[in-house]
Amino acid sequence: MSHGHEAVAVGPYAMVAEFLEAHELVSAAEAAKNAGYKRMDAYSPFPIHGLSDAIGFQDKKIPWIVFAGGVIGALTGYSLQYYVAVFDNSFNVGGKPLNSLPAFIPITFECTVLFAAFGAFFGMLALNGLPKPYHSIFNAPGFDRASHDRFFLAIEATDEKYDADSVKTFLEGLKPVSVNEVEP
Repeated sequence: MSHGHEAVAVGPYAMVAEFLEAHELVSAAEAAKNAGYKRMDAYSPFPIHGLSDAIGFQDKKIPWIVFAGGVIGALTGYSLQYYVAVFDNSFNVGGKPLNSLPAFIPITFECTVLFAAFGAFFGMLALNGLPKPYHSIFNAPGFDRASHDRFFLAIEATDEKYDADSVKTFLEGLKPVSVNEVEP
């Protein structure tokens, strides 16, 4: 009798290759990109120049989020000062205009920077799906060394070219320390 608690058979998450050096990881990522793999990710203990280009990563969302945050911040800062100076507490000092743009610039600039920074921070968290206490890549043997001294390239099973045997053969041809299939 079924009670809805059967184990669901799911395929692997990815095939992961482990490398000793950063330049090996970049070369492997370029080779995988040239071989036509699109769904891949790389993990390293420090930023590597050119790695994001090698895996084909391009993010055009964060700059727009930061720009929108800056515009909203500028409008908010200016509007708040305008409201206070013209409507809420209009106090004429020395015959000067109530709407004084030069006096409003510092706060407008600071609000622009503040809102843009918040946009960058919260946009990055949202787009990266953070916080994420668990990810399938954590199941890769030796992956705990990715934050110390090892470099990993993962070709995900969701890639349209993914075939476990051919991906394993391809990755082994790149001379990694090890190649492992990672379960979700």
